[in-house]
Amino acid sequence: MRRLGATLLLAASPAAAEVPQADVVIIGEVHDNPAHHVNQAEIVAGLAPAALVFEMLLPEQAAAVTPALRDDAAALADAVDWEGRGWPDFAMYHPIFTAAPEASVHGGDWPRDEVRRAVSDGAAAVFGDGAARFGLDQPLPAQEQGRREALQAAAHCDALPEAMLPGMVEAQRLRDAALAQAALDAFEAAGGPVVVITGTGHARRDWGVPALLGVAAPELSVFSIGQFEVDPGPDAPFDRVIVTEPVERADPCEAFR
Repeated sequence: MRRLGATLLLAASPAAAEVPQADVVIIGEVHDNPAHHVNQAEIVAGLAPAALVFEMLLPEQAAAVTPALRDDAAALADAVDWEGRGWPDFAMYHPIFTAAPEASVHGGDWPRDEVRRAVSDGAAAVFGDGAARFGLDQPLPAQEQGRREALQAAAHCDALPEAMLPGMVEAQRLRDAALAQAALDAFEAAGGPVVVITGTGHARRDWGVPALLGVAAPELSVFSIGQFEVDPGPDAPFDRVIVTEPVERADPCEAFR
């Protein structure tokens, strides 16, 4: 995989970030931060991609996105069952759809019952044909496995049983592979650039979607952007980092108490 650029810490808007044209551009987010979606819409408008891949949509939901619906936020949200899927306010995401009105829309999500099955059965068993293309049939290096389990524990407020952590990593691997496959399908169908809209964790170059694309399609150029509310430091595994003000939110760990 050809890497473009180097990590750069930005203070706010990406308007001057000079995001390069690449075959696949992955733009991470903190899902409930409105500024991150403003940044995504600005970048998408500048890139004018041939295709958009959304982590938030299943393929069949993406297929419901028609040109007639693109400008009607309420109708589009209903067509893709946005509220039923539990994602943050669609009003934050709608400008991303309208920023590239000619782009085809693709879903990179996986059915939630199948994601849960990956916890017990493993990512390769659930993904099925093509699992080896993304390395799902191989165990992770021990150091990476440990780091990923620690991140899963922290993300769930250290409330999960330790025995469950390897399965949570498998579920994450499945979702990374689903997004990578959707990006490849979009590129094959529409050409590039393809923009992937996803959580910042999936945009990591070391083990997220960019890494899987590097295994499956090393000929593609990939550019990864991570968005944060706190400076992740100079070694963050992204081509570009955007840091915004945090949003006020309830304590996410309260639910685990």
